[in-house]
Amino acid sequence: MSVESDNMRGTVSTARSRPAVLRHVPYFIAAAVLVMLAASMQFDGYVLNILLQATTFSIAVFGVSVVLGLCGQINLAQAAFFGLGAYAVGLGTTDLQMSYWLCLVAGCLVAIVAGAFLGMSTLRLGGHYLAMVTISFQQIMTLVMINAIWLTHGPDGVSRIGRPSLFASSQSYLAFCVAALAIVGYIVWHLPDTKLGRAMRAVRDNELAAGVNGIDIFKTKVYAFAICAMLGGLAGGLFAGGFAYVSPDQFSFAESIVFLTMSLLGGVASPIGSVIGTGLLILIPEWLRFLKSVPGLYLAIYGLFVILIIRFMPEGIWGFVTAGFDRWRTKTKAPPAVKPLQLKPATTGGDIVLEVKGLSKHFGGLKAVDSVDIAVRRGGVHALIGPNGSGKTTTLNVLSGLYKATSGTILLDGTDITNMPPHQRTAAGLGRTFQNIRLFRSMTALENVEIGAERSGNTMIGTGGHAALTERAMEALTFVGLGNRANELITSFSYGHQRLIEIARALAANPTLLLLDEPAAGLNSTEKLELHELLKRIAAQGLTILIIDHDMTLVSEAAQHITVLNFGRRIADGESMAVLRHPDVVSAYLGSE
Repeated sequence: MSVESDNMRGTVSTARSRPAVLRHVPYFIAAAVLVMLAASMQFDGYVLNILLQATTFSIAVFGVSVVLGLCGQINLAQAAFFGLGAYAVGLGTTDLQMSYWLCLVAGCLVAIVAGAFLGMSTLRLGGHYLAMVTISFQQIMTLVMINAIWLTHGPDGVSRIGRPSLFASSQSYLAFCVAALAIVGYIVWHLPDTKLGRAMRAVRDNELAAGVNGIDIFKTKVYAFAICAMLGGLAGGLFAGGFAYVSPDQFSFAESIVFLTMSLLGGVASPIGSVIGTGLLILIPEWLRFLKSVPGLYLAIYGLFVILIIRFMPEGIWGFVTAGFDRWRTKTKAPPAVKPLQLKPATTGGDIVLEVKGLSKHFGGLKAVDSVDIAVRRGGVHALIGPNGSGKTTTLNVLSGLYKATSGTILLDGTDITNMPPHQRTAAGLGRTFQNIRLFRSMTALENVEIGAERSGNTMIGTGGHAALTERAMEALTFVGLGNRANELITSFSYGHQRLIEIARALAANPTLLLLDEPAAGLNSTEKLELHELLKRIAAQGLTILIIDHDMTLVSEAAQHITVLNFGRRIADGESMAVLRHPDVVSAYLGSE
């Protein structure tokens, strides 16, 4: 590329970055106004306490929005992390006479360690098992707060908690908490657009697809739990300084349920929703105070109000408000201009890209794959065929790391990947699609492909940052013919187009070897012809393809080499037409006259 072109691209990038910066200005202005109002307006003690509670609780609910809304993991122990931060500030400033700021940082660190430990020890579980473990952790922490009197002062709690001298008055401390809320809210708001945020969203939508697209699922979940815990600890520390008193009953399991309800009520995936839900659940009881004279009526109306919102606004209040706007924005946002997609797969392993020796996968007594050898040559299309139940997809699952091989070795471009997890195999140059389409359904087509392009070791991205990532994703979408629909949600695409998006996601990663599992399944005749042309264009750029498919017309026209499996064993291997005429293949798969 010429120097002139490079300069032009730099000019375009700068022009694009300026509006992004300007878009943040209204937020900072609004945050500054709120801080000044909190510092200058005179509130009575009761209103001040309500505002302090709403502000600190909102920060804790931000944590729930990260772990549940972004990453899809259940945490019913947020009150425990909230309590860790509160007790760190309470005990540090009273018993140890330490600086408030040091205690606040210590509380966040203790919460991070506890959250990461809880995550590392439990996140291989899922669903209700994970919920049960977090409930148990919450109950243990509550018992420690009550019974470890020598440390926590027991049921009496900790009083006379100190504040920083700069914010000694309640009014100034409220302004400080509002500023903290604005800063944390800004960070959480933009977290989904970071590499970690995209990884969390991918894990939430489809863990299997996230893993084979280069995302370390376990590490991503641990990060989500640690961030959630840190925000809980920060909120607890601010709460302790605001109310100058903490006790175990403020950090019980019931409070964790309150935090979860606040998040669900406002919108679990948005910090604005967190603030809305927190404010409502704190203010609704105050609005219904006049009903407290009638026993039970207050709680009944309060519960009914919450149920109605969750029933008719399943995405929360903020999710309901923004749903229509998001649909309009994805249709009206113009995709950027792109250059043609370039595939430059690595070439470090000689003529053989994939070498499989003695590969076996046993499920108890069932030998799904039994001592299979495969050698895939560089730059061509290699087909793996066989009747249903022959072990084809199991072989692909072992190659991509979803199953662990019982025996055998797998070399990818000269690198032994036999014992690597899926995300490391992706980093080594392995790309894959699935027979049952696995896209991230809450994202747009462009966001799906960006996750594929973001794989570690993708030389086509370099150090260009998010602009280069988006450019690469657009190139891949345009290559499969969907560049003009990049900003549409996955749910708006037909089945055939979703197939193309999954292929584009794999291509954007610039893999050395592309595994295609039944790409023609569910396609009509026109779509199959388009797929065949797409495979030709991919192969023309030197990318090696290993394909599984039952469409013999597609296989015979696209593949130069075929391996045939039957009952988990290889029965034929060689040049396409010769294999298709092999008597054993005709008998086992194609049928005889």
